[in-house]
Amino acid sequence: MYERKIPVDFDCPLRLTMSLIGSKWKSCILDELRSKVLRPSGIHKLFPAASPRVLDLQLRELVDDGLVEKTVYPELPPRSEYAITDLGRTLLPIIDAMIDWGTRNVALFERKYGVRS
Repeated sequence: MYERKIPVDFDCPLRLTMSLIGSKWKSCILDELRSKVLRPSGIHKLFPAASPRVLDLQLRELVDDGLVEKTVYPELPPRSEYAITDLGRTLLPIIDAMIDWGTRNVALFERKYGVRS
């Protein structure tokens, strides 16, 4: 079982929420799962910049936290799928607000990092 190096701060609701979705790919994974069920290979194809190990770890954490469910089918070869849970759906308004903010402030990032090619 995973043991946290930094204890969870139960006195700060923001840190509690960030502990669930604060990793680089978790919000993106939840956003993709909002409208479809995906197999692991489909998730890996959506995020080619992420290493498979990191995606697998973050998927496992999302499952452990109850935000995503993993269904494993008893077939040969084995097949699995990921779907967002009702609890995970409660985070979608937060993710939507982040998407909206990023869309409205693209110019800030273009100044900081240069114009997209």
